[in-house]
Amino acid sequence: MAPPPPRAALLLLLLLLPHNAAAGGAGTAAPSPAVVNPFTAKAAFIRYWNRKVPNNRPHPAFFVAKLSPLPAADTASFPSALPDIRARLPALCSRAGLLCAAPAAGADAASLAKAAGPFKGYSNANFSNYGTGGDQGADSFRNYSPDLNIAADSFRRYGRDSSGRADRFESYEADGNVVTANFTSYAGGATGGSGSFAAYAAGTNVPDSTFTNYDAQANGRARGFASYSQEANHGESGFSGYGKSGNGVRETFASYGSESNVLASAFANYGQSANGATDTFTGYGVEGNVPENTFRTYGAGGNAGVDTFKRYRDDANVGDDRFSSYAKGANGGAAEFQSYGNSANPGSTTFKGYGEGTNPNHHIGFKQYAGENNTFKGYASTGVDFKEYHNTSASTLTVLAEAEASMRHQHLKWSSEPGKFFRERELVAGNRMPMPDIRDKMPPRAFLPRDIAARIPFEPSAVSEVFGVPLDTAMGKAVASTVAECQRAPSRGETKRCATSAEDIVDFAVEMLGSDVVVRSTASAAGSGGDIRLGAVTGVDGGRVTRSVSCHQSLFPYLVYYCHSVPKVRVYEADIAAADGAGEKINRGVAICHLDTSDWSPAHGAFAALGGRPGEVEVCHWIFEGDMTWTVAD
Repeated sequence: MAPPPPRAALLLLLLLLPHNAAAGGAGTAAPSPAVVNPFTAKAAFIRYWNRKVPNNRPHPAFFVAKLSPLPAADTASFPSALPDIRARLPALCSRAGLLCAAPAAGADAASLAKAAGPFKGYSNANFSNYGTGGDQGADSFRNYSPDLNIAADSFRRYGRDSSGRADRFESYEADGNVVTANFTSYAGGATGGSGSFAAYAAGTNVPDSTFTNYDAQANGRARGFASYSQEANHGESGFSGYGKSGNGVRETFASYGSESNVLASAFANYGQSANGATDTFTGYGVEGNVPENTFRTYGAGGNAGVDTFKRYRDDANVGDDRFSSYAKGANGGAAEFQSYGNSANPGSTTFKGYGEGTNPNHHIGFKQYAGENNTFKGYASTGVDFKEYHNTSASTLTVLAEAEASMRHQHLKWSSEPGKFFRERELVAGNRMPMPDIRDKMPPRAFLPRDIAARIPFEPSAVSEVFGVPLDTAMGKAVASTVAECQRAPSRGETKRCATSAEDIVDFAVEMLGSDVVVRSTASAAGSGGDIRLGAVTGVDGGRVTRSVSCHQSLFPYLVYYCHSVPKVRVYEADIAAADGAGEKINRGVAICHLDTSDWSPAHGAFAALGGRPGEVEVCHWIFEGDMTWTVAD
């Protein structure tokens, strides 16, 4: 018979058991997980949890699954200097569950020139000098970099000085997460030919596309952006020197950024000094949420350029456009704004130096232009025609906006994806309601052990160095955005903390709520995007008004959560069944109702979806997969 294990080992294993199992408590949660190897970072955290939260509650599986899988030895031997960490990290990326950038695949022009196209199934490729000086021919990029966590594609001097060459980007970087595309000197000096972007970056999360000197000095080329960044989330696109000094270049933006969320586009020196350029923006930013567009020296110094904005920012929520030195010094330029700014919730537009210059030979027309917060500074005194322009008083516009929003909000995807926001009275057994898309769309990652996370300075340049993430890529910008949001001063009544480790989350929850706490999250994404029927609905703490700590994932190479203490809420748990099913439970949802919305922005999508204003109505929403809320235990 083998000798019994040492007493110390038995005590260690006992500590690792969920408290209800160790104490013989009844417990109503799922069966206890298997015993964790005591010599891992995961086991060390569980021991930490048991000390900080000694209430004999089981450790929730969704949280435990996020813990670091590293052995304790890796933590103990981890270096402190950034260069040493950078050297150590590649071997740990997959074992530690981190999001590390994969090296971009090179694609030399000589080998690619032998390919006939189309390019199918390419990912993370670098095209340099491809098709330079070539005649005729066509390239097609299909299913390019689809469904990737991190995509980085580069096209440098693609098709430069070519003649009659056509290229098509179809389903490019679709459904990706943190995708970066750089088009530098693409088709520069080319003659004839055409290009199109169809279904570009559709459904992506934090896309970042840069077009620098694209079609610059080109002659007679046509380019179309159709369904560009459709339903994208955050992100930005930069068009710098696009079509600069070109001749007869035609650009069409159709369905650009439609139904997107907080998408920013910057057009700098677009069409500058061009001859006969024609640009058409149709359906740009339609039904978008807070689109931001900057046009700086757009078409400046150009000759006989024509720009048309039609159905621009229609049915959008707020938004902000800035036109600086637009068509300044241009000759014979024409710009027509048709049905511009017809947003459901008015945004703001600033025109500065619009059409200014010594040459008065231009025409700028505003037809059916509506909105408030529009500022015109230093625009040309002649050649500007305001026809059917509506910029009503603030009081009148408020009434109009409210009436318009009440008629439209149910149709706007950005503000009222079915079930995204709802009223507290809807949380009753038997109620049929839509469930929004609550799937966790963040890339899979794990926490770093606190000892390792503490050695990586929480600032963009250090993270960039350690993880090999250039700051000018989508991921690099996401890192900078996360750090900036974490450093932002809290809102009135808010207590916030960014947790870079699982220990940090527990510490903050205990600090805000005491040691007798529990953490909840919606069990799965089942029912997401369809109609559901509620089963039993239970109010946490008897349905009384309480305080919670909500934690939301941030985009970072390892798990970072933005946690904030939320006062005056009620938290509910509800059984969820398919609306048209047999009534069988498919999910267990957690919902939180914010009872005090007085400090929320009037432009918040919840008010467009539900009606009302800040402080007038409570707003409820589900806790999405991957997020969590802490409360005092029942």
